[in-house]
Amino acid sequence: MSSVGLATPFDPFADAATADTGEKLEQGYVHIRIQQRNGRKSITTVTGLSQKLDLKKIQKAIKKEHCCNGTVLKDEESGKEVLQFQGDQREAVKTFLIKEEICDKDSVKVHGF
Repeated sequence: MSSVGLATPFDPFADAATADTGEKLEQGYVHIRIQQRNGRKSITTVTGLSQKLDLKKIQKAIKKEHCCNGTVLKDEESGKEVLQFQGDQREAVKTFLIKEEICDKDSVKVHGF
């Protein structure tokens, strides 16, 4: 009988939990805010994620899972990258970050309304 190896599932966030040393990433609080645009339109911004993370992968996965549009922007004040999504995606982003173990529940702060 031949040995058939099963394919291991691909984890796109494997680099999110560990650095080169295999330890957890050190990051402060992750702030999820909503900003009102015009009328009923709003945007959700996510700041405070570690710069060692691949924010493009995280943004792409959130967009696909929650059917919303988003982008990665460079903040003028702090010079760090910020995730930005269309609409009120605060709870969706929070549950995604906790579910994928990118950050723990105590380090996520949800702001707005």
